[in-house]
Amino acid sequence: MSLDETKNIKSTFIIEVAGKPPEHLTDSLKKLIDKLKQEKGISVKNQKINKPVLMKDQKDFYTNFAEIELEVGDVLTLLSLIFRYMPAHVEINYPENIRMTNDGLTIILNELTRRLHGYDEIARVIQIEKKILENKLRAILEEKNKDKKEKKK
Repeated sequence: MSLDETKNIKSTFIIEVAGKPPEHLTDSLKKLIDKLKQEKGISVKNQKINKPVLMKDQKDFYTNFAEIELEVGDVLTLLSLIFRYMPAHVEINYPENIRMTNDGLTIILNELTRRLHGYDEIARVIQIEKKILENKLRAILEEKNKDKKEKKK
């Protein structure tokens, strides 16, 4: 990336988890933050893990979230973190304005496109596998119904 581009971007991630038991959620968020701290080019400045809360209209199913303030070297690193950790919310705290060259933006857009194509490929494979399973299940049910009809005769 060019020297013209903004460096040392400070942001806040909100990362949410859901499940049970509630203490597992807190442990999962702690492990996730520890993993984030090991990332190259990232500095975790502050973190707050909230207490698990029972989900509305759910029995024994909880939600929890962590607020993580971090600093990254550049926009591409921030984008990579967003894809890797899938935060529920991202806020850029500093700087007010971000400078980018067209080369820097091109790199980011190509990374975004590459990842979206990867997700699209996964979705297509899952749809094909789902169709195959549906057809197999339909064939098994038809065979079972055929056997029942023959036994009744």
